[in-house]
Amino acid sequence: MSEPVDPSVLFFDSGIGGLSVVKEARIILPGLRYVFVADDAAFPYGAWQEPALLDRLVDLFDRLIETFRPGMIVIACNTASTLAIDRLRVVFPNQVFVGTVPAIKPAAERTRSGLVSVLATPGTVRRQYTRDLISQFAARCHVRLVGSENLAELAETYMQIGFVDEEAVRREIAPCFVDEGGRRTDIVVLACTHYPFLANRMRKTAPWPVDWIDTSEAIARRALALAEGMEFARRDDWRPDIAVFTSGDPRSELVRLVAGFGLAAHRLDAPLVGS
Repeated sequence: MSEPVDPSVLFFDSGIGGLSVVKEARIILPGLRYVFVADDAAFPYGAWQEPALLDRLVDLFDRLIETFRPGMIVIACNTASTLAIDRLRVVFPNQVFVGTVPAIKPAAERTRSGLVSVLATPGTVRRQYTRDLISQFAARCHVRLVGSENLAELAETYMQIGFVDEEAVRREIAPCFVDEGGRRTDIVVLACTHYPFLANRMRKTAPWPVDWIDTSEAIARRALALAEGMEFARRDDWRPDIAVFTSGDPRSELVRLVAGFGLAAHRLDAPLVGS
């Protein structure tokens, strides 16, 4: 009989967007220890070449697994998931991973007009993984892939200071809206965990109402489904829920932000992996 696994669940993102998944998971998966890791030393991932970013992620997860020994890892980042999760599962075969992929299948099932847009980072848009999802689940739809250069950074700023330039948001989402032959885009997939934090601003600046699909709850429910088949050790009350920033020294705005999600900022003696 195998030993129970550590009751820690590690949530990983390039920045603070993954907090949207942590928020959902803590509702449906209480009793576990939450470790949130933001790779702020490397943010934004869109500035990286894919081979270099893949190497970084493998090295970083080696350190994270060694340091925190989590029972489960949730990669709450579309870019990291579509690029690296297959490699990570090979390199760390004993580790349970939950990935994040664009919600193309539910969008194809729910659209009435047949016009769907996927709003993502440029890296997620470029990836063959995303195009394979479209071929597999949305072949009968017209799917527009929209790679936003700035939206994740706008979300980071908004979460930290409470203000965002709405005109900048409008410019980033404008390519999602297609009006042709009497049909209009009726669903926009938010294929980055940062984007739900700007959902209200998107609704306000959109040219017409659409259904915005946020995958945060679906990711949390996938984690729940896997957790139900696992045996976790009893949580030690002295181990708090924490947020870790790979830069090693988060700014005061980030410390306050993660505290609002019930996480204590955990300061490192040194950065986990150099930028």
